[in-house]
Amino acid sequence: MRKLLLNADMGESFGAWTMGMDAEVMPHVDLANVACGFHASDPDVIRMTVRLARKHGVTVGAHPAYPDMVGFGRRHMACTPEEIENLVLYQLGALAGVCRAEGLSVGYVKPHGALYNDMMRDPEILAGVMRALVAFDAELPLMVMATRDDSAARELAERFGVTLWFEAFADRAYDGEGRLVSRREPGSVHHDQAAIVDQARRIARGEPLVARDGSALILAADTLCVHGDNAESIAAIQAIRRALDEDDDGDEGSA
Repeated sequence: MRKLLLNADMGESFGAWTMGMDAEVMPHVDLANVACGFHASDPDVIRMTVRLARKHGVTVGAHPAYPDMVGFGRRHMACTPEEIENLVLYQLGALAGVCRAEGLSVGYVKPHGALYNDMMRDPEILAGVMRALVAFDAELPLMVMATRDDSAARELAERFGVTLWFEAFADRAYDGEGRLVSRREPGSVHHDQAAIVDQARRIARGEPLVARDGSALILAADTLCVHGDNAESIAAIQAIRRALDEDDDGDEGSA
């Protein structure tokens, strides 16, 4: 069974506006994807989030996005690959400065929202993101979506010398290609805790999921994204953590 690291989007509040339950989520995850100010967050929120991660021993990752505060980074923007490279570099620098002040460093990069989706569809955008990583720190892993066929992303990463961390989702439905079903479609998000935990376990064990078209889908993932927007989602994270830890303990006992 693969050892899955749990990751969550963090630091997405802004000023007096609160987004997410970071203090409740942080103790249960391994990786914190910290917003860098383009789709959410501000300097105070970023530093508070980095301090919270340090308190709980959680690795801090950059969560860069398109400059789309109004749309929460979920709207496509017609940026050139060079602009993509520069905006990622800019946001990496902002988070790295705060991390340095707190005795930490940026551990990986996971683009947010539309930028994340666009880079998975367009190799030129993905190349722009990778160039930013190489220019900033070639050792930084890049988190990308695990799909049915990851060969294109792997080939591009090999060309740039970038390490990839493949990400899966316990609470989302997948289409036949292993991509997330659009949130606009009914049934795209799982709300039943038992179903969410079962999907997490299947991904960790390398067992097939059932895609929207009825086909069997196996996702080779390194990390599992969880969400902490309400009390129900916090309970789901805790249940996933317990389930994965129990499976790990069982594997060790049978060794």
